[in-house]
Amino acid sequence: MKKLFTIIAILLPVFSYAGEIEDIVPAPQKAEALRGSFRAGGASIKCDPSVDAGVIDAINRFSNSLSICSGKTSYVSTPIGLKESVESGNGKGIIFLKDPGLKPEHYSINISSKVAIIRANDLNGFIYALETVKQLLPEEIYGNVFNEDVRWNLPCCIIEDGPRFGYRGMHLDCSRHFWSTDEIKKYLDVMASYKLNRFHWHLTDDQGWRIEIKKYPLLSQIACYRNGTMVGRDFSSNDHIRYGGFYSQEEIREIIEYAAARGITVIPEIDLPGHMLAAMSAYPWLGCTGGPYEAWTKWGVSEQVLCAGKESTFTFIENVLSEVASLFPGEYIHIGGDECPKTEWEKCELCQAKIRELGIKGDEKFTAEQHLQSYVTRRVQEFLATKGKKIIGWDEILEGELAPGATVMSWRGQSGGQEAAEKGIDAIMTPTSHFYFDYCQSEDAEHEPLCIGGFVSVGKVYSFDPVEGIAPEHQSHILGVQANLWTEYIKTEEHLEYMLLPRLLALSEVQWCAPENKDYGRFVRAVTGHGFKALDFAGYTYAKHLIGVSGDNIK
Repeated sequence: MKKLFTIIAILLPVFSYAGEIEDIVPAPQKAEALRGSFRAGGASIKCDPSVDAGVIDAINRFSNSLSICSGKTSYVSTPIGLKESVESGNGKGIIFLKDPGLKPEHYSINISSKVAIIRANDLNGFIYALETVKQLLPEEIYGNVFNEDVRWNLPCCIIEDGPRFGYRGMHLDCSRHFWSTDEIKKYLDVMASYKLNRFHWHLTDDQGWRIEIKKYPLLSQIACYRNGTMVGRDFSSNDHIRYGGFYSQEEIREIIEYAAARGITVIPEIDLPGHMLAAMSAYPWLGCTGGPYEAWTKWGVSEQVLCAGKESTFTFIENVLSEVASLFPGEYIHIGGDECPKTEWEKCELCQAKIRELGIKGDEKFTAEQHLQSYVTRRVQEFLATKGKKIIGWDEILEGELAPGATVMSWRGQSGGQEAAEKGIDAIMTPTSHFYFDYCQSEDAEHEPLCIGGFVSVGKVYSFDPVEGIAPEHQSHILGVQANLWTEYIKTEEHLEYMLLPRLLALSEVQWCAPENKDYGRFVRAVTGHGFKALDFAGYTYAKHLIGVSGDNIK
């Protein structure tokens, strides 16, 4: 008899089942598992007629994936009287209702054996609810391929959820290495899967200018290219292969639209007054010496920066930012402000004349040249305000006198964010110690792919407390958390994804979860189980240090 049961077990199909609420990343604020399941494959999908077109599009994307994977078509309809039907207890299928009582980005899910009711009050709330539903389904939903051995059921449960922080960011450096629009879309897809809502797009640096500016065509003819790239860590080397690329304004709009449909706002960075060597290679009059200049073929920080003593420099900045502001609908433009050497300003007659004209004096904390950079920041901030935009800058913008309304991105540890918050200035935490994803994921650097060095493990990312050391009355000035992925040593999509994942999943829990809902043991179980399988089906490369596998094969 035992042998017969074994034969039957072999002959029966091996079914894949839905995920569980313990597997959801980031973990919901409130979740209760109930008995039973709901058959999602082929279920009718109904949507409140009062929701906007973006919500309908998001639901349609989900419906299409479910139809493909289950082999059973589900159509989205918007019947009149849907709310009344649900309230009377007659609702069936998967139902999406607009709930004005819910806060922005919040949602609720109530799944019984007959109906799955999803409520939100805005596009992002519905998107996050859909991402949670996808994590409750079998991991095959991420593959968009029909599989007859999968039971497309949802576990019965009640979930009430919303984010801890409003700013949940991920950065990508497209200057050191250039990434195609398809690669960026895939990057945005995994951000959306884990409920991130800000894409910080680093578009300009010493090594390349990546955005088309119609008023300055040489930026996309000269500044977007460099005459080779250093090899490995050898700063004296050059492969002599011309390298570059740029995004047309049409491609920029395409990325913005794609991101917005997934609840993500794109924040462009035009780094100034330092990190501008590529721009100066096209327009040498921007610099203090007049050049000639070339985009850097090595990594690091050039001492050649924009001349702050020329009005023509500010005309250039304003013309560039005018086009940037017209392209990007979000409220923020990142203006960099980091790592701006002052050696040329100290020697430049025009910069020194500007210092005298403004009556700038050095003091115990900052040099006259640091105050000159503060003047540049203030002028740019005032100009962008006329375009309806706010600025974000790296924490160096705190050096000198920062005008009200700016937001500080604290990267050199947490002190910049702490200082800003105490002064009543908004800040975003992104310290190198926890959120520089160009650092190694393992202490065994010999078996890791080429990277800048350092060590930031998944556990280190997860451990971060964004408001540590900040008095309760100032904590509201911490808008959120961001991780940065600089790409000096990263030139392939496989390598990029490896550095990003699964650290992005740990980042998402820091950004989303209330402290009492964070549990690293539960997180590791979720990631090494459902999470890794989902990434596999979606076609991502990721580091597997959580299960003891190194990155030897990543180049």
